[in-house]
Amino acid sequence: MQQLDQLISGLAAYHPGADTELVRRAYAFAAAAHEGQTRKSGDPYVTHPLAVAHVITELKLDVASICAGLLHDCVEDTTATVEQLQSLFGKEVAFLVDGVTKLGKLPYSTREEQQAENFRKMLLAMARDIRVILVKLCDRLDNMRSLHHLPPEKQERIAAETLQIYAPLANRLGIQWVKTELEDLSFQYLHPGEYEQLSQEVAKSRAERQEYITHVERLIEKEMADNGVPCQVSGRAKHLWSIYQKMRRTERPYEEIHDAIGFRVVTDNQMHCYQALGVAHQTWTPIPGRFKDYIALPKPNLYQSLHTAVIGPRGERIEVQIRTMEMHMVAESGIAAHWKYKEGKPVVADDEKKFAWLRQLMENHTELRDPTEFLESVKIDLFGDEVYVFTPQGDVKALPKGSCPIDFAYAVHSNVGDHCSGARVNGMIVPLRYQVRNGDTIEIITSPNQKPNKDWLKLVKTAKARTKIRYLLRTEQRDKAIAMGKDLLDKAFRKHNSTLSRAEKQLQAAAKELKCVDIDELIMQVGYGKVTAQQVLEKALPELSKAQPTALEKSESVLKNLLRKVTRRTSSSGIKVAGADDILVRFGRCCSPLPGDPIAGFISRGRGVTVHRRDCEQGLDLDPDRRIEVEWDGSSTAQHEVALQVLCADKPGLLSHLSQAFTDHAVNINQAHCRATEDGRAVNTFHASVKDLEQLKIVIRALTRVKGVFSVARVSADG
Repeated sequence: MQQLDQLISGLAAYHPGADTELVRRAYAFAAAAHEGQTRKSGDPYVTHPLAVAHVITELKLDVASICAGLLHDCVEDTTATVEQLQSLFGKEVAFLVDGVTKLGKLPYSTREEQQAENFRKMLLAMARDIRVILVKLCDRLDNMRSLHHLPPEKQERIAAETLQIYAPLANRLGIQWVKTELEDLSFQYLHPGEYEQLSQEVAKSRAERQEYITHVERLIEKEMADNGVPCQVSGRAKHLWSIYQKMRRTERPYEEIHDAIGFRVVTDNQMHCYQALGVAHQTWTPIPGRFKDYIALPKPNLYQSLHTAVIGPRGERIEVQIRTMEMHMVAESGIAAHWKYKEGKPVVADDEKKFAWLRQLMENHTELRDPTEFLESVKIDLFGDEVYVFTPQGDVKALPKGSCPIDFAYAVHSNVGDHCSGARVNGMIVPLRYQVRNGDTIEIITSPNQKPNKDWLKLVKTAKARTKIRYLLRTEQRDKAIAMGKDLLDKAFRKHNSTLSRAEKQLQAAAKELKCVDIDELIMQVGYGKVTAQQVLEKALPELSKAQPTALEKSESVLKNLLRKVTRRTSSSGIKVAGADDILVRFGRCCSPLPGDPIAGFISRGRGVTVHRRDCEQGLDLDPDRRIEVEWDGSSTAQHEVALQVLCADKPGLLSHLSQAFTDHAVNINQAHCRATEDGRAVNTFHASVKDLEQLKIVIRALTRVKGVFSVARVSADG
């Protein structure tokens, strides 16, 4: 009960009039519902919802959110129902719990589909009440803190999901301390070798770094006071994941990362913010291109601050963020800092503009049926820095860094994007591959004859543009497939003195038996090659099965036999297609899937099934209607080629150490391409044969530990 008392006192500290009795009742209900259940650590299960509620109080949320944190697993893991919670704790608490509850009791064909639908449900609930995702983030944070009790494969899966979705979501919501902790915890489980090595290197320099931070804090305080700027100054080292990302981005070791320290200047008003910036630039040399004004142009997650980088004392590069106290509260707690109370309910109407990005997120993703594409699309919208550009009328548009004029065109209107033929940036004609920059004024040139093409998918960065382009390209593919399907079926039916138009009723019956929604889908599946014309004939005209085989049947039979002969020669692929292992299979060289990778198969007429990794961009660009279920054959001993790019220092003997790392783990190098760069580095691309994903991970860890190696990445086999 001591932990419950701490929870109650934490709530009372920021919300004195809170209904603490409701919180006590929620805890009692959760404790009773989870009675007898334990966590992997062996602790009583109720310690988890209690810990989640503690994190919720750190965000200073209301009583309903804390109760939802205490009760969030009751519907999923106990006999409690949403209706029961509503009768005991009210509609508000029940809605939040229902929004956080997974859809685990519904049947899904893959874990990915379940993950996508869980997240889609949370997004829908989040659009109605932002507290749903805040409670979920607190739940995920506590799960990550206790992840060491789970087996390694679960640790890796949960950490990857956290890094790909929940940490970026915390960032989008502006809750920096949650984002930072989630990233570092994920780093620990996804790259344990690199995490351990970097932790040790950071620990070695901790005392020296702290001395430098204290020294610079005093210098900044003195300069600001001398210039009449009241402020509080604090310095901090960047968190481990941030440093690791910078090491990979710049291809430099830790000792060469000079701006791993940041300083925050918190003052009393906006005018003093700009005055403080002037003092910083007057005192130390600013680094060109590193100044950003998020006060005049706030981020969509409400974040406001001035950012600059300077050559500070002792020649060290330092980052300086300048903001007011109110801005600082938002920077730390994001949307949670804007929480208001009015008769126990949050005032959302007043904050409609602040939540506009949420509405946009929903509009971009709710119509995507394919789970893989849905999750990929959400990740695009959650990740990355943004640039701010202008329409010719002066309206501001926020786009992901690296966006092109096509992204801007779709941000203006879908119809503008569909017919975008060119662009003027600041009055000058630019190619569509141009990457927009902060402050650009963009005017889109349209043509009624212009339509999206596949090359656009290589240029665009926004989920909206990618989704719209894919939709139009797939519509074109489907039209072609329907035309081909009609042609094939018409020829087949004519051989039996019938036509498509005369066999409508029989086709409806065939569609039902072949699990197609309607005749159109059946025709399309024939066009794609997922269903053969002979299969349709057998279902539509069952009397044919008793008759002598026709020329068409004979040819299809010969084709199947040829296919089996081919696939027997290539059965070492180790893939089963829809439960069968006698189908011609190719692996996409764009992603080179390995046993252990989540995979998807796509039928290509006349070329069998092409297998891609589920997260492969080229696979995602294909029509989901061509997708067929594939799985790894666990009994296969096939070797699979994979390409690894190793960035390292260019020094004698290092290539030998890299080769030895492959040899030590029984991995054969098929070919290697090595080149030195002008800055004393080397780029090495190795094509090697491995049996599965686990063996690849072991080799990557071994390569990462070689002294002088900056990064190791899996790349396209075509590259």
